Amino acid sequence: MDQDKIKHLEFVQAIITRMNTNSFQIKGWSVTILSALLAVYASTKNELFILISLAPTLIFWFLDSYYLMQERKFRGLYKDITGITNTQPNLKPYDMRSNLYTKGEYGFFNVFKSSTIASLYLPLSLMIIGSFYYLSRCS
Repeated sequence: MDQDKIKHLEFVQAIITRMNTNSFQIKGWSVTILSALLAVYASTKNELFILISLAPTLIFWFLDSYYLMQERKFRGLYKDITGITNTQPNLKPYDMRSNLYTKGEYGFFNVFKSSTIASLYLPLSLMIIGSFYYLSRCS
């Protein structure tokens, strides 16, 4: 493998690593903000704080899905550069266009409902909605 191709792969790998780090940090922020809003509810007993906590959870779900989608697109680019796959045969040296990958596993909705994303945000969202419903019925 020539030096240009190796350097190109290093650039793509750096982007993949950055997207992965962003996704991990978003998950951490999501849990932190949700915990803070539930702590405010616990001290005030105002059910509105439970309902408000649904908004950041959904926002982080969309944002985390976006970063995972970008990561998958750059993984597709990486595979094409290495020759593992050949979905984009006309790649030029140092081509960094992730927008070439749009269908299938690279689509936003497929990422949004993927197990790595939905297994965190769907239970959190259902817990929030269920808690709000239960507490509003009890009071």
